[in-house]
Amino acid sequence: MPLYDYRCANGHLFEARHGFDAPAPPCPVCAEIDVQRVITSAPGVMQGMSASVSPNASKAELTAKWAEETPKLREKLVSKLGEETVNKYAPTLNAKYD
Repeated sequence: MPLYDYRCANGHLFEARHGFDAPAPPCPVCAEIDVQRVITSAPGVMQGMSASVSPNASKAELTAKWAEETPKLREKLVSKLGEETVNKYAPTLNAKYD
């Protein structure tokens, strides 16, 4: 079961482990039933440059990963911002990595 963080109306922070559909528990300090779930962190998902390169990657591995990811990044930026904006503000993405 997941562990959730809560804050009661009186400001007490507490954790509770319960099922996804279970109602929020009352505050264990003051028994207040008006509690709100608090988002303290979000899971990280590695994508792009750091997805498949080890922390101890060599310069050659990093260069290869950069060459693989740069065209993808440029394509996304051009589709959202336009060719002119990318050329003006991100000229290094125009380099060819063969």
